[in-house]
Amino acid sequence: MTATSCSNGNLVEWQDGRWIYSDGEEATEPRPCPKCGELPTPEGHDACLGELPNVRYACCGHGVEQGYVTKLDGTIRYLGG
Repeated sequence: MTATSCSNGNLVEWQDGRWIYSDGEEATEPRPCPKCGELPTPEGHDACLGELPNVRYACCGHGVEQGYVTKLDGTIRYLGG
């Protein structure tokens, strides 16, 4: 069984001790979001969300999963439906 995940909305697979994109290229550099076409900000935030105050983690979902915001107090809010 191969482990899979997403990186900025792009499918990645764990093969031979490294993450690779579904086209076989090693996942060492981020790819644009498949929904908005933007790369993450230099700080690693989703470009469409930017840096949000009082937020620990946030993900827009990239058109492949439901987005969420995790606040500093640990509460989670899911985006959209």
